[in-house]
Amino acid sequence: MKTLPPAFAAHLASETATLATCWKITRRDGHILGFTNHDADLVIDAQLYQASSGFTATAVATSATLSADDLDVEGVLDAEAISEADLMAGLYDYAEVEVFEVNYTDPAQGRLPLTFGWLGEVSVRDGRFVAEIRSLSQRLQQRIGELYSPTCRASLGDSRCKVNMASRRFSGSVTGAPSRHELTDTARSEPAGRFAYGKLTFTSGANNGLSMEVREYTPGKITLALPMPHPCSIGDTYLIEEGCDRLFSTCINRFANAVNFRGEPHVPGLDRMLETSATRSTW
Repeated sequence: MKTLPPAFAAHLASETATLATCWKITRRDGHILGFTNHDADLVIDAQLYQASSGFTATAVATSATLSADDLDVEGVLDAEAISEADLMAGLYDYAEVEVFEVNYTDPAQGRLPLTFGWLGEVSVRDGRFVAEIRSLSQRLQQRIGELYSPTCRASLGDSRCKVNMASRRFSGSVTGAPSRHELTDTARSEPAGRFAYGKLTFTSGANNGLSMEVREYTPGKITLALPMPHPCSIGDTYLIEEGCDRLFSTCINRFANAVNFRGEPHVPGLDRMLETSATRSTW
């Protein structure tokens, strides 16, 4: 049950209510943005909520059960508010979202909470973004525990893997950038595949501070899994980490870390099951 301030409750009970819906987005880096469907900007608790006709939300569907609330937010990309480059860079991943209503003639009366959650899947289509908001009850639907798999479930260098990454990180400088997801560094001479599935983080240039997974690596050439939000330039510096394909053979031969392998490489897979089934069918 929602408890409202008396003044705001009285306003809602009146014959005419002057309501505006507000969205407060708090990114993981602490940056806060506010939007409202009102035709003028609002200032609520010292936070500016920009009037944006291109920023809309679907109806909030809630229930008394533990099922997740359903809400999508759609908006026009605006370089001064939410840009495509920032979305692609992951700056809004898992950002907190608070949706509420206020009396736009007197915001100090209080607010009516509608929903609270985190940004989920974000897609960009024809200059518009659509973001799914995952409510608090969404956390209850997440799987707890692990399923067995032939590949390792740990990430290289984490507390379960325990591989020391200090000697497996290297700095470099871009000597060529054919595209946003391809770059060259003629000084890179490590064996092919060493950085595949690893991570590259730019330490200067337009992408400074942004990271991307490495898809392929050959001496002198690095191919990223996805294009960077901004063009790479010659001279941009970066930090690259060695990667792992999570195979048991790699864990043994390259890292000598079989004791910490977090997988079940000898569990029969689907191919073995089909082979056994085919053998029985010939009896």
